[in-house]
Amino acid sequence: MKKQALIIMLILASTIGAMACTSAIISGKKTASGRPILWKHRDTGCLDNRVELIKAHGDCYEFVALFDATDSADTAAWTGFNEKGFAIMNTASYNLNNDDVPESNMDREGVVMKLALEHCTTVDDFEQLLLTLPKPMGVEANFGVIDAQGHGAYFETGNFSFKRYDLTDAPDGVLIRTNYSHSGREDEGMGYVRDGNAKYLLAPHIKAGDFEPWMFTEKFSRTFYHSLLDKDFTNSGDEWIVDQDFIPRRISTASIAIEGVLPGESPILTTMWIALGYPPCAETFAARVDAAGGVPEMLKGSSDNHHSPQCNLVRSRHAEVFSIERGNGKHYLNLSKLYNKDGTGYCQQLVPKNMATYHLERAKREQLKLLLETMGQ
Repeated sequence: MKKQALIIMLILASTIGAMACTSAIISGKKTASGRPILWKHRDTGCLDNRVELIKAHGDCYEFVALFDATDSADTAAWTGFNEKGFAIMNTASYNLNNDDVPESNMDREGVVMKLALEHCTTVDDFEQLLLTLPKPMGVEANFGVIDAQGHGAYFETGNFSFKRYDLTDAPDGVLIRTNYSHSGREDEGMGYVRDGNAKYLLAPHIKAGDFEPWMFTEKFSRTFYHSLLDKDFTNSGDEWIVDQDFIPRRISTASIAIEGVLPGESPILTTMWIALGYPPCAETFAARVDAAGGVPEMLKGSSDNHHSPQCNLVRSRHAEVFSIERGNGKHYLNLSKLYNKDGTGYCQQLVPKNMATYHLERAKREQLKLLLETMGQ
């Protein structure tokens, strides 16, 4: 890991923290391609997100990351990967810290993740970063990371300490985290039902060992299964349902599956598959750090107030799904706008289109792989 600039002041952080999120790390032993996958379904109060390619500068690596539109200075990265194949994301935790650190000094997970993308190459590098950062760190989160060597881990991290959970120690090759930490106070925190949802939805693929990135953006982030009720509302035919404890939520702003590389492959092949905006209403795009791939213009903060064109488009669809504004209307979801018997719901129309994108972008990646091999990279 590059050791310079590790004492970058955390006061640069945006004060808007990640409110929730559902996530997983998948070992290459459990994927169809042999490449690991890092998944984050983001929930946050900042509904306008964008994706940017940050060029290498000084001793910092080039990287691609998700930012809030309000963060015009790119101070806090909420998911991303760099040119070395190192990738990181987080979920907020609510059962780790027990201290008097002021709220004004918290919500700095995004600053830590940007610093990691700038300087880390491996999972071990990230551990060293956490050890080196000034304390208190201003965080309470489950940081998930993978690297180009196929390693992966969660770091359940509070203001003064952390506990590492390695992917190699997971008996089924999969780690899942929502909004509580396994090393934290028992039965505190949030996201227990969503944790159950994820375990249920991922279970058949754990058994088959056939995970692919599209399953996260096109399936898990668009499914309305509720583990406490043991009911899948997705194709129930209901017009309205209560928006409570599903993986996709009213405040969901992205589903991101970062697909790593095989050992020995160029880390330039690392690919971020991203459904930006409320995932059930979103197109899916691919982003890489190579010049030919890069970040699609639809994802960049090129509109007014640093909004992305894609988020603007999806926000209009989101308004149709959550159309009741009076009273408690925001808690009610018009499921028929996503799935209906006529097959005209947004999910029904977008998923086939997105699968075509997957096929096209995977073919481009294979072409890039051949080119890199020809060049000896």
